[in-house]
Amino acid sequence: MAVKAPATSRYTEVERKFDVVESTVSPSFDGIAAVTRVEKSPTQVLDAVYFDTPGRDLAAKGVTLRRRAGGSDEGWHLKLPAGPDARTEVRAPLDTAENDGAGHVTRDVPDELVDVVRAIVRNRSLEPVARITTAREVHLLYGADGAVLAEFCDDQVTAWSAGAGDEEPTEQRWREWELELRSPDASSADLLDRLGNRLLDAGAVPARHGSKLARVLGVTPDGSQDSAVDPVQRALAEQVDSLLVWDRAVRADTEDAVHQMRVTTRKIRSLLQAAQDSFGLSDSEWILDELRELAGVLGVARDAEVLAERYQQALDQLPPELVRGRVRERLVDEARRRYQTGLHRTLLALRSQRYFRLLDGLEAVASRPPAAPPEQAPVTIEAAHKRIRKAAKAAEQAEEAERNEALHRIRKKAKRLRYTAAAINATKVAEQAKAVQTLLGDHQDSVVSRQHLIRQADAAHAADEDTFTYGVLYQQEADLAQKCREQLQPALQKLDKAVRDIHH
Repeated sequence: MAVKAPATSRYTEVERKFDVVESTVSPSFDGIAAVTRVEKSPTQVLDAVYFDTPGRDLAAKGVTLRRRAGGSDEGWHLKLPAGPDARTEVRAPLDTAENDGAGHVTRDVPDELVDVVRAIVRNRSLEPVARITTAREVHLLYGADGAVLAEFCDDQVTAWSAGAGDEEPTEQRWREWELELRSPDASSADLLDRLGNRLLDAGAVPARHGSKLARVLGVTPDGSQDSAVDPVQRALAEQVDSLLVWDRAVRADTEDAVHQMRVTTRKIRSLLQAAQDSFGLSDSEWILDELRELAGVLGVARDAEVLAERYQQALDQLPPELVRGRVRERLVDEARRRYQTGLHRTLLALRSQRYFRLLDGLEAVASRPPAAPPEQAPVTIEAAHKRIRKAAKAAEQAEEAERNEALHRIRKKAKRLRYTAAAINATKVAEQAKAVQTLLGDHQDSVVSRQHLIRQADAAHAADEDTFTYGVLYQQEADLAQKCREQLQPALQKLDKAVRDIHH
């Protein structure tokens, strides 16, 4: 059982790494207008133990987890990819009881850090996989205002990878340079390029590995989707990777993360449904069911989030004299409380064995060789489009009481077509399918909102509160729904044309 660690902190790290031979002379930064002074700091000795699963799952995703002693930032560090040259670093301080006096870690990785990457680690153990000692010579680059712009680090590295069984750890030695910006902003890319060019001029070359650990282990970030022949399979692998990224964002309660994770689960479902023959899902129907359940769990928080934002915006746009009673408390504050409840339920689901089994199944399906050739893609689009036309015809014939649900079914079919078309670069079809999906998504949001407004108005009336504003909001939602219905047929006609065009 891991000991609970102190609260974590997060930083954005923007840096570039360079390979350099032992005889290379350190670069000069003279003449770079932004740099007014360079100050050399005393050499630091950093000793880090790196952790990963037995299968090196973190390293395969470009993630590093280490316990570092020495330097100004000693502690537990979890580094996550965050775009070109950038990583998000999550830190937790060391526990004074962690070391046995001989340099060996005597406690588990902090729970707070493990939870960030739980979707990658799942129920697998974390173990030391390497130890890296760095003698670091730091040069601080100052700007005109006296603030540190960047750090140039000249590292002498000694590393040992964990041996297998009784095998002795293998020692490696090398020299490398790091260039890190202290306060990244909109102009950072230009400064990083100019500083980096000085290192290249001095004889350095861009590092072949993204981190010291990757060099020690000989592991490169997972690029399995790049080798997929079937474009739908490639898109599926990309979305499974995205699911892991949004999983981390949900755990951090990042804005819009629940929504994006829910969208990703739906994209995966649509891709799987569109390619059932290719992926041989006869033995994997349970994945679709589990994805549907996961989307439902995420939907509790997401629906509350949408309503809170929707009502906040609508009430802010109304003249003050039309906002009466406790309408903000009932519509906005209550929705925000439901969001927190839904988020708590979501986090419980994301820590369950059931969720880990789903992730295992998704990765297995995404890496499975497709059974059908990519040339069948236009047939797949045509089949998905026929389902939309059939659903649209059913909606036209539906009774008024059933019309909303019938329109919602068109949206689901359009969503499946959109993701399939995007996967095979049928851009025009994907755009028009998205237009239909968005239009009917607005309609469905209006349906849900009106139902909620009626319930809240009834509760307000029972409490002898003014219900006037609920009626105003209801009429606005009804007007929006009517507008969406009027725009549907032209949108469907544009989609029909886009599908016809791919055959010409």
